[in-house]
Amino acid sequence: MNIVRTGIIAIAAIVTTATAGLSSAAATTIHELQTQWAIANYELSDDAKEDALEKLAMRADRLTTEQPKNADGWIWSGIIKSSYAGAKGGLGALSLAKAARRDLETGLQIDPQALSGSAYTSLGTLYFSVPGWPIGFGNDKKAEELLRTALQINPDGIDSNYFFAEFMRDQGEWAEAQRYYLKARAAPPRPDRPLADKGRHREIDAALEALQSRMNI
Repeated sequence: MNIVRTGIIAIAAIVTTATAGLSSAAATTIHELQTQWAIANYELSDDAKEDALEKLAMRADRLTTEQPKNADGWIWSGIIKSSYAGAKGGLGALSLAKAARRDLETGLQIDPQALSGSAYTSLGTLYFSVPGWPIGFGNDKKAEELLRTALQINPDGIDSNYFFAEFMRDQGEWAEAQRYYLKARAAPPRPDRPLADKGRHREIDAALEALQSRMNI
């Protein structure tokens, strides 16, 4: 049983590497987490992907323990655990999704604007990817609220638009989904995130192709 939907839960890897106010060591660690996440998420599969994400989750936990007031660290810990949940599947995925939610909420409490609002995107995606009560905490209304907040903060971002498109597709709003996929595809490139951008564009193109086939039925 796949508790968390793997096609959706490859959570947003959203903005630039270093943030003002971070120590150089913390910024370096976050950059490394971003880079290794992109490799695991887009270049690995099956057990290799799961193992890589497990190791990254442990490294992210060390960062949040060492720097508990670093919002970026908490957000990246949540992103990695969300992706790990999708790779793992089964009942174990739900506990990882809950841990990801806690980390993302902690990051929001420290700085709601951190990483261009990426915590809102990641949390929103969790809320519509996880089953609802009594199994999990999934809630489509909460998901839409969070994803719309992310769009307000980062209206032209590739991930804020992509994951809102995913939500619209999940709701059966195909025309709206198409509009936001296209907006995500037109988002400005992130010079420090070429691998993540390349992987996300593959996902966008595949989603648009599948959506077009469905709309033409």
